[in-house]
Amino acid sequence: MGLSRLAALHGVATSYSPSPDVTVSVPDDTVIAVLAALGVDAGTPADVRKCLVAAESRSRLLPPTVVVWAGEPLPPALAGLPPGSTVTVEPEPAETPGHLAGRPPAPLSMRSRAAAPAAPVTRPPGTAPGSGTSASAAPAASPLAAPDTATASASAPAWWIPPPHGVHRIHVRTPDHRRATATLIAAPARVPQPPERSHGFLVQLYSLLSARSWGMGDLGDLADLAGWAGRTLGSGFVQVNPLHAAVPGRPTDPSPYRPSSRRFPDPVHLHVESIPEYGHVRDRATLDDLRQDAAALSEAVLNKGALIDRDAVWELKRQALELVVEVPLTPGRRAAYCDFLAEQGQALEDHALWCALAEVHGPDWHAWPEALRDPRSPGTARARAELLDRVDFHCRLAWLTATQLAAAQRSAEEAGMGIGIVHDLAVGVHPAGADTWAQQDAFAPSMSVGAPPDAFNARGQDWGLPPWRPDVLAATGYAAYRGLLRGLLARAGALRIDHVMGLFRLWWVPEGRPPTDGTYVTYDAEAMLAVLALEAHRAGAVVVGEDLGTVEPGVREALARRGVLGTSVLWFERDWAGGGRPLAPEKWRRDCLATATTHDLPSTAARLTGDHVTLRHRLGLLTRSLEEELTEDATDTAEWLALLARLRMLPEGDGDEEAAVRAVHRFLLRTPARMTGVWLPDTVGDRRPQNLPGTWDQYPNWRLPIADPEGHPVTLEEITASPRLHALMEVLRPRKPHTAPPGERRP
Repeated sequence: MGLSRLAALHGVATSYSPSPDVTVSVPDDTVIAVLAALGVDAGTPADVRKCLVAAESRSRLLPPTVVVWAGEPLPPALAGLPPGSTVTVEPEPAETPGHLAGRPPAPLSMRSRAAAPAAPVTRPPGTAPGSGTSASAAPAASPLAAPDTATASASAPAWWIPPPHGVHRIHVRTPDHRRATATLIAAPARVPQPPERSHGFLVQLYSLLSARSWGMGDLGDLADLAGWAGRTLGSGFVQVNPLHAAVPGRPTDPSPYRPSSRRFPDPVHLHVESIPEYGHVRDRATLDDLRQDAAALSEAVLNKGALIDRDAVWELKRQALELVVEVPLTPGRRAAYCDFLAEQGQALEDHALWCALAEVHGPDWHAWPEALRDPRSPGTARARAELLDRVDFHCRLAWLTATQLAAAQRSAEEAGMGIGIVHDLAVGVHPAGADTWAQQDAFAPSMSVGAPPDAFNARGQDWGLPPWRPDVLAATGYAAYRGLLRGLLARAGALRIDHVMGLFRLWWVPEGRPPTDGTYVTYDAEAMLAVLALEAHRAGAVVVGEDLGTVEPGVREALARRGVLGTSVLWFERDWAGGGRPLAPEKWRRDCLATATTHDLPSTAARLTGDHVTLRHRLGLLTRSLEEELTEDATDTAEWLALLARLRMLPEGDGDEEAAVRAVHRFLLRTPARMTGVWLPDTVGDRRPQNLPGTWDQYPNWRLPIADPEGHPVTLEEITASPRLHALMEVLRPRKPHTAPPGERRP
């Protein structure tokens, strides 16, 4: 009982329910190991008793982080303060627009009271509630009068002065002289919503090669795709895979979902020729040779059956970029670069230093000389000085990549896209990468994120991603999470969050144990959602959560309340309460991105033909006979085709693959979904999944170019000219022609 109580106090589950009628107990050894990763020693019964007494006797006036939502009641931590308590909200300088103009932020001072007669709010004479002033601050030009100041709630106490949206410090002093300070997150009630119903493409960027690519798709190709789709097809968005910085090495882990850093993008996605300094490189002969080698890489992929070789692409681009950065920046470009350095601050310096050290000592910082394993050690400071040129090189690459990400979003907006580029946030990072080196205290040691056993995987999953410690996040005001979101959203029209359930809880697996021996650890979902809503509000960006699979009760409702769209995939949408039949289109949820498939699932053509079953059979991944699997799959597909026929969405009749793909998308358009996503490989009949879960070297995950039904790779130019694509997109094309002028968002 003591261990269970201690675990509960720290958000560690001692049991879980894989289904409503089943409860599984977590091994004690797992609970003890997870508690140890949270800094709690529960190794012996005596340790448990000691920690339990300390935890239960600890009394906090305020939790480390407090959330207030615009227009909603105060949280109990504030609403329940003793009458007469003095409350001061001190805006953080970096959060306050007025501070950026040279005016120091002015604190809000107020006094809590009971519902009956109470003392007046502490403020200077002549100032109005919410004016953002206090007795110690000049009332003129207060930053708290900024346009995004949160509005007062009718249900909030009369003494409460709503602070502006932002992350602040709150100070409380009670009549009995107790004091507390915490981080205050003042968040808008919801994230921004799509301006209209729209359709768009889903694509793994590396797979989208154009005639000018250097062996894999790049940000120039993304800008071209967005500009063409917006103008020609009236598309509202293009969703891409995570573009996070990868762990270098040969071979590099090709998965975009296990990056070195989620905060900074990978320069392998740069379109080198679009960099302004490229045209001024003196050594043209070397550049020309590199460009010819890049053309040979593309030729091998497009015409000779080679896989995308990220390492070879990066080696060529790295050599070219070494020449590019030797060109002096113009005064305006240098000023922009300096602004970027100032904006990114210590986080960018740490990332660039890790990249420089990895060039010397290898990509796993755990194997570096001991003095370099601590980013704040004197030895690391000396290495920073010695590697200053390489640090600047990697800072410059981060800036160049950010500018091309911004250019892709501008291209989308100028083409009339209401949303634009939808970036993807991976669940976590590589244990040896830049983020874990720079933020060691924030990650749980000897732990990995995964998934518990379920009906589809009896052994569970271990994703090899170290989790953030929820206690450290709260104690630091979610600074790392805020910085991550701000960096991603700065150049995006929307953000997709992979495994969005991780904002609520994650399955932790202790090192050396199977995934079946893991357990859930909860996070402060209110704070995680508040930071998300705040940063999305600032960026004016939509948020889509990938909420497929096992979802804890109440999670989808909480996400919907905050305006986070869900993800609905056709083949999984069934009326489980009514016998499991395909769910009628009008019964789908409105607040979602509706698609026929994803990067982890078979293409629509493969699903309709059963090719995905035979592929898994060839790789030895089936748990039953091929005949059984094919029969079940054919039955499932037949049910959907029958529904499409009943709804008169398949006028061509059964047996026409292209017609069936169009019918599937007619169905998606019939649902109330706010966003309809089209898997770009579906437009040309590609049968191969980009990633086949459960495989590592058995299948070329994350290395395939988009191809036609016969498996022949097709370029961006060929895709945009494809009759099959245009026939499919005619189903989704807006009835009114797009006429929005460049730079103007459609209403």
